[in-house]
Amino acid sequence: MTTSIRRIVAAFALALTAFGARPVLAADTIKVAYIDPFSGPFASGGDEFLKIFKVLFDRVNAKGGALGRQFELVPFDDKLQPAEALIALQTVTDQNIPFVMSCTGSNVGAALIDGVSKHNARNPDNRVLYLNCGALATELTNEKCDFWQFRFAGSVEMRAATRVKALPESVKKVYLLNQDYLFGQSIRDDTMKYLAKLRPDIEIVGNELMPFGKVQDFSSYVTKIKASGAQSVITGNYNRDLNLLIKAAVDAGLDVRFDTYLAHLIGGPTAIGAAGENRLSSVMEYSANVAVDQKAPEAEQFSIEWRKSHDTDFSTLNFMTMLDMLQTAINKTGSTDPLKVALALEDMHAKDLVGQENIMRKDDHQLLMPFYAGIFTKDVKYDSEHTGFGWKTTATATAADLTLPTTCKMKRPAN
Repeated sequence: MTTSIRRIVAAFALALTAFGARPVLAADTIKVAYIDPFSGPFASGGDEFLKIFKVLFDRVNAKGGALGRQFELVPFDDKLQPAEALIALQTVTDQNIPFVMSCTGSNVGAALIDGVSKHNARNPDNRVLYLNCGALATELTNEKCDFWQFRFAGSVEMRAATRVKALPESVKKVYLLNQDYLFGQSIRDDTMKYLAKLRPDIEIVGNELMPFGKVQDFSSYVTKIKASGAQSVITGNYNRDLNLLIKAAVDAGLDVRFDTYLAHLIGGPTAIGAAGENRLSSVMEYSANVAVDQKAPEAEQFSIEWRKSHDTDFSTLNFMTMLDMLQTAINKTGSTDPLKVALALEDMHAKDLVGQENIMRKDDHQLLMPFYAGIFTKDVKYDSEHTGFGWKTTATATAADLTLPTTCKMKRPAN
């Protein structure tokens, strides 16, 4: 079987899988493709995001959808592999789906930016708009920026500024451990940048990149961290790469802080449990306790309802903002045409459910949004993943605080 035939067969199989996984809806729905890992070592993250989107699509549809039509979520499995994501994208364009979301993996995000851009240049009558909800590498809205990508998640640089700002003054030695691909490299680079800028008193006693998604035993890394004298491990690891690291550290009795970027996501709180009390921190878009701190009763009520039927936390407030902005842009233009919707999204301002200002910057299509740093503690109203511990807000960075310079030189379509 030739390579081209194999790709066609794989694309057809993906289409059948996506069709079989969802209910048959009316033909006049507004379809939104969703490409993320639903199999492989990072499937738990994709599965959790899918559950979140089902709730958020129901929410936006309950508000009338757009143009009198309901939104329909169409999932595709990419196994967190760029090649698989591009096969899924081909199926998306073959089905004339105008919008595609992807929320996991900067490697996948970079491939989709390129794939969508090339497709739109060749097919001006069948364009697609890429709604990036979680490919976070700073480069994606700087040198790799593209008109057809809108990032509805804070960049690594925005997170790094918040992460370093929130470090306690008592921390003087840190160990950087990150995944060896675009996202992890971006975490490393921006963490070093903001340590030098905001905390020159901190010494970096270790700086290591590890294989992405392949390490089963983290004991050797824990040994090196212990020997370094670090007081804090700063890491962008997520999902299994974070949970296995934390488990190995707990088993070895490693007495350091874990100042993370993504520990609040699925499984992180459960993996460390009581051992993380007052020494595990994360940078997040939202937690139920943020709603309490910000005196946002609508957001708190949403969290209460979520907790009634889910074992995991709702933290991805930016997903809600993305769908609200998409709904507004389609209604404003009276169209689902990707170009018209893109132009309507540029410079859009919206209040999130907490009441904080969010801005879709025209220059680079980066959502300017708030972030919250939190410490894992019993001293909260709402716990996380039924652990008895939750995220107590220790620092807040507003969209204005995180309006950082961009190097994007965007090429805009002629029409």
